[in-house]
Amino acid sequence: MPLQLPNVPDLGQSPTISEVIAQHLRSAIVAGQLREGAPIRQDEVAALFKVSKIPVREALKHLEAEGLVAFQRNRGAVVHSLSEAEIVQIYEIRSMLESNAIRLSVPNMTPATFKRAQRLRDDFSREQDPFRWAQLHWAFHACLYEDAKRPMLLNLIQSINNRTERYLHIQLQGDGRQTADAEHQALVDVCRSGDADAAARMVQEHIMSACELLRRHQSRPAAQEPVPAGNAV
Repeated sequence: MPLQLPNVPDLGQSPTISEVIAQHLRSAIVAGQLREGAPIRQDEVAALFKVSKIPVREALKHLEAEGLVAFQRNRGAVVHSLSEAEIVQIYEIRSMLESNAIRLSVPNMTPATFKRAQRLRDDFSREQDPFRWAQLHWAFHACLYEDAKRPMLLNLIQSINNRTERYLHIQLQGDGRQTADAEHQALVDVCRSGDADAAARMVQEHIMSACELLRRHQSRPAAQEPVPAGNAV
């Protein structure tokens, strides 16, 4: 008779120690708690999580593959700094991939899609915790792309988005939150209208507008006042 035990958890679905550490470090980078160029000392992270350095190194390698961490000689792991040229390239790629994804998705959207997108848009609008911004931001956009039925494309878009989500706090400065809320609502509305080409143009314009905002932010002197916030897309 096969062994049967009550309430056995599916350990195969549980995150590993290194995945848990990577998620916490990723959240800290995205929220701006760990700034660009900041060192990530393996011994401090290991002590914080009460583990050896082995899962910490694995976590940092995961984040290096995502473009969030870089290993430098004589410094070890640091939060990767994106140059202006890298930002432009990333946002150009985003605009191409995401506009194509939403163009493919709109014809397949259902009332359930619109209801979920509206709820996620409203949740993002109300959220005050910076640690939740990136999660809700991605969930909203992923909802608009999922009906394209292109899982490989969606995974690629998410991996690229991971490299720039740390800049949300810049994009939401000043009037940026109101601008983002209005643009997200406009996206939901245009998708509901069924105009796939208009939705694709809107996504492309918003992404490149955000790119210009970040390009100006990267190029300004450190002592200069922050530029007005723009789109969060």
